[in-house]
Amino acid sequence: MDFNKLLAVTFTLFAVIDIIGSIPVLIGLKNKSGDINSLKVTLVCGVLMILFLYAGEPLLKILNLDKHSFAVGGSIVMFLLGLEMVLGLEIFKEDANATGTLVPIAFPIIAGSGTLTTIMSLKANYEQQYILIGILINLVIIFATLHLLGWLEKILGKAGLIAVRKFFGVILLAIAVKIFGSNLQAFGK
Repeated sequence: MDFNKLLAVTFTLFAVIDIIGSIPVLIGLKNKSGDINSLKVTLVCGVLMILFLYAGEPLLKILNLDKHSFAVGGSIVMFLLGLEMVLGLEIFKEDANATGTLVPIAFPIIAGSGTLTTIMSLKANYEQQYILIGILINLVIIFATLHLLGWLEKILGKAGLIAVRKFFGVILLAIAVKIFGSNLQAFGK
């Protein structure tokens, strides 16, 4: 086991998942829906990431999609979430029947198109065992963050949450634009 490879994969996934930057969005969604089931969200994210590790490209082909189309679609949802954060708008209306676990928390906030395409891209440079272990390490971090949302909300306070929300909203907008732009050019090919 090469520790440097494992570290590189784990930190790459951590940066793309950006669970720390998603805290304000997650707290906002938690306050809308009443609660977030940390274990359920983590398990759904884990299933999505591991599924994409082993069957990502074939799955997209079955749906007659490519990873670029998938990334563009996910980036649009991320862009709208970023707008919500920065402008204080409510674009994603609460559905009385939805728990918020699958959409938008598990996908696209945590296991979004950026994460899933990154997992497929990592396969070009790293063995699957490193990617799988990197995913599992990040799932532990995701669970801990989701489980501690109430505590994080108290620590940050209202003003801190607003500041972090707006800051990471701009970051999310920038990531969405980057994903959109880098994958849009592939449509003509």
